[in-house]
Amino acid sequence: MDQIRDAIQAGDTPAEDFANMPLPESMKAITIHKDEETIFEGVDSKDKDPRKTLHLDDVPLPELGPGEAYVAVMASAINYNTVWSSIFEPVSTFGFLKRYGKVSDLTARHDLPYHILGSDLSGVVLRTGAGVHAWKPGDEVVAHCLSVELEDPAGHNDTMMDSEQRIWGFETNFGGLAQIALVKSNQLLPKPAHLTWEEAASPGLVNSTAYRQLVSGNGGGMKQGDVVLIWGASGGLGSYATQYALNGGAIPVCVVSSEDKADICRSMGAELIINRREEDYRFWKDETTQDPKEWLRFGKRIRELTGGEDIDIVFEHPGRETFGASVFVTRRGGKIVTCASTSGFVHEYDNRYLWMNLKRIIGSHFANYRESFEANRLIDKGMIHPTLSQVFPLEETGEAAFHVHRNLHQGKVGVLVLAEAEGLGVRDTDKRDKYINEINRFRGI
Repeated sequence: MDQIRDAIQAGDTPAEDFANMPLPESMKAITIHKDEETIFEGVDSKDKDPRKTLHLDDVPLPELGPGEAYVAVMASAINYNTVWSSIFEPVSTFGFLKRYGKVSDLTARHDLPYHILGSDLSGVVLRTGAGVHAWKPGDEVVAHCLSVELEDPAGHNDTMMDSEQRIWGFETNFGGLAQIALVKSNQLLPKPAHLTWEEAASPGLVNSTAYRQLVSGNGGGMKQGDVVLIWGASGGLGSYATQYALNGGAIPVCVVSSEDKADICRSMGAELIINRREEDYRFWKDETTQDPKEWLRFGKRIRELTGGEDIDIVFEHPGRETFGASVFVTRRGGKIVTCASTSGFVHEYDNRYLWMNLKRIIGSHFANYRESFEANRLIDKGMIHPTLSQVFPLEETGEAAFHVHRNLHQGKVGVLVLAEAEGLGVRDTDKRDKYINEINRFRGI
């Protein structure tokens, strides 16, 4: 791997050198093990520790198939799906791999007793399989995490509707937390040249998810002047939603859990902020009963901030804890767009406030290739910035995932893989100088 790393860090290695460079038979990767599926049985979710199950292993390099590429991974990042995989919740991801392994002889590669995780990367193409024309060895890339087969007509209008749609590194094997990742060529996007490896790796999943959920017509279809309620507005996902709202002329109402996180939102340019911990909103009286009086109090606070206006779009991802309140505070005809359930998957809300006020709940899951391209383009244009707050070496991925699981982080948490240090990989210094203040501001979260 040293030869590959050195060639990448040189920054001017010819494409033919990458194409002719020998590949290792094995690589280091972060894995979970099938024989540990039951390790956390009887343990509360919050007490499950990713550090116990995320392993740094030497694993064989998988076979390269048609339409695929090997990418030398310089950096990756932690997402909630890595946490869910590591604590085998809500289900073990080995079930995903087993089902995917039955699709074809080629996909059988994915059904292994170990699972290489990771749904983000930045790096360099090393090899491409048959039928790949848009990418070549030496190309510096980032990857979005949608893996599709595209043999179902349903997937050709919106690839997220493909019957064989999966999230790479979560529902497939050979993800980005490895020295070499296996991706489909239609997952690749050009790396923004003004970013470091770790900065470029961090937006992929969350930036594309936020774009579809809030901006795309497949999600919220946000327009200028919309009042947008953003839960966790300073976090890895919410910080992108906050940027999109501000950048798109909407009015974000940012919900955070501390004054430090409120300051992060202010630094992004947001003005309407609710510190839910300081204001002590308790949407649940106990484990089984919600408190509509708290919904009313929350809605009143929103109107105080907005000058009497209600919410047009709710950017929902906490799930069970907040969903009843989200439905209640949305204006007549408004939208609750949900992409996750980090506080619980079973939601409860009073349906009277939905049907009688013509509100809509919209499910949003990651993004299609075009949406991912547009989200990455906005990063490249310097209109949206990475929100990277911490970076760990590959061997400390368990600690990185622990920080995300316990909500000890702000913004995204990155992982250095082949990159030897932070700050490497910038190819366009003039462009970086143009945006350095914004980059540092968002890196400072």
